[in-house]
Amino acid sequence: MEAEKLKQLERKETEHIADILNEFNKKYADLLSFDSFRADNLWHDLWLAIFGILDDTTLAPLHSLCLNTVRILTRDEFSLQTNYIEQELNTLLTLARIDGNTVSTINLPATPDELLEQEKLATASATHVSESEAASSHDIIAEALKCLCNLVYQSADCRRQCLRQHCVDAILKRVASSMRHPCALEYYDMKLLFLLTALEPKARTRLQIDLNGLTYMTKWLDDKLAEPACSDEQLNIICELLKVMFNVTSSPDKSPNEYEIQSLHLTGVLRELLLRFGHLKTERERAVVTHAINLLTNISGSCLIELTLKCSNSDQQLEQESEHVDAASAPVAANSSQPTKCCALCFEKRNVRCLEVLLNYLRQVLAQQEAEASSHELLSPVLTVLVKCARSDRTMRHYLRAEILPPLRDVHHRPEIGHELRNYLCRFLTLPAMILRDLSAELLFVLCKEDVNRMIKYTGYGNAAGLFARLGLLDCRRMESTEYSSDSEDSDTEEYKKLQQHINPVSGCYEMPKHNPFEGMSEEQKEYEAVQLVSLIDKLQKGNILQPAYIDKDGKPQPLEHILQLQEELPQQQLEQKRKF
Repeated sequence: MEAEKLKQLERKETEHIADILNEFNKKYADLLSFDSFRADNLWHDLWLAIFGILDDTTLAPLHSLCLNTVRILTRDEFSLQTNYIEQELNTLLTLARIDGNTVSTINLPATPDELLEQEKLATASATHVSESEAASSHDIIAEALKCLCNLVYQSADCRRQCLRQHCVDAILKRVASSMRHPCALEYYDMKLLFLLTALEPKARTRLQIDLNGLTYMTKWLDDKLAEPACSDEQLNIICELLKVMFNVTSSPDKSPNEYEIQSLHLTGVLRELLLRFGHLKTERERAVVTHAINLLTNISGSCLIELTLKCSNSDQQLEQESEHVDAASAPVAANSSQPTKCCALCFEKRNVRCLEVLLNYLRQVLAQQEAEASSHELLSPVLTVLVKCARSDRTMRHYLRAEILPPLRDVHHRPEIGHELRNYLCRFLTLPAMILRDLSAELLFVLCKEDVNRMIKYTGYGNAAGLFARLGLLDCRRMESTEYSSDSEDSDTEEYKKLQQHINPVSGCYEMPKHNPFEGMSEEQKEYEAVQLVSLIDKLQKGNILQPAYIDKDGKPQPLEHILQLQEELPQQQLEQKRKF
């Protein structure tokens, strides 16, 4: 910027300010490198000149342009760190209506209902503001919030000052208010609150404990879902709100009972969100579902039962079935009493539509990950939620098992080959990505009711060997203290029974009968080949290429000191194998 133009800004020459700022904002709209502004202290002088205009209430029509310039300047982290900007930050908080004076007169009530009563009393004494004045005010507030977002992201000092000025209280009060605000204002309110709660632990504690913020935000989310239609702007607001709620619930500080009650209500609201946007028609709807799933990862498994509801027709169906049994001796009456058809997504008398949404989302992410070779970041949250669902409720586990591990029919291909959910999860069992590998293994193992033989049946011993090694189950022993029902839930298909004897348990698929390599060999030849095999294994061991091991009493591999130790373990292994069969 030329020195003359800077002096005109410092002198507040109103006839030139708009042209100078419009030119600057257009020229540097995408500026990220501020090296040229640090020469001759240009950044600091321009910063002070702009805030001189912002502090002058008579120049209010120019404030929106000034804030646009401030937003550009706040991208320079170095200048923000090397200049004292506390006074300017207070100015921005005042323009955004979230400074300490805004909330000092009215404290935030404990519940949304109390806030509504408080607003009714305040409305009676409120002064009328014209629509044009309100629109101008909203534009200035939104622009100030943009500047604050940059400052909070760039500077820890700014974050701490925002907390001292109680801006978290003010934002929560504004978004929880029954008054309608423009979408841009609500969006940047949530964006600023997200940055504060993500980067400042004290903000999370203040929001959750002191302000009971989770209750307010859950109510606000519920109100958003009650609207007949959600625009793209509203969906963006919901995404930011879900991100704030994720931050708040990531480390709950409330008592377990109180947090459990809040989580149950929140899970019910998230259920309605998944039901509404679960079709995943647009990218924004998919983003909403993604953030909802992320939030569900922070909720305890005992609350996830709220994702499924008792089917509305289940009680009526049970009554009609009872009447049908009582009238079995009267054929005419029995024929006239037809059970009411329950909802299309009823499974064991419960509506599992939310679980279907989660599985459809998982399928979409898997297809995208395979086509674009993208990262696994989207897979971990949904797998975490599915594991929690499967562990927490029998009906949810049954449904997920029916969808992920249906009765085996095609046993000619390896479990990891194909495009079904079981095939994807089996491929993940041997990934180097530990989080995704462990989540996939845990989900499959829980769906198998932590039964080793059933796990081998669906995945093959080779794919599941890593899991068995971690759990001490390499010798296929049973898990102790598992809390599952005694029913088998396992019905083998005719195709599986027909080929069962020819299925290789290591690979998990059918293999053609092979020629016996020892056929036609003399005992001397067999003995010679055995000695050669031992010799080769010994060479590999001495060369540190492989380390032979045996299974100890805890079911975990232990290194062999000598290859002949395998002979000592053989009788015990044969005895245990006989007991299993």
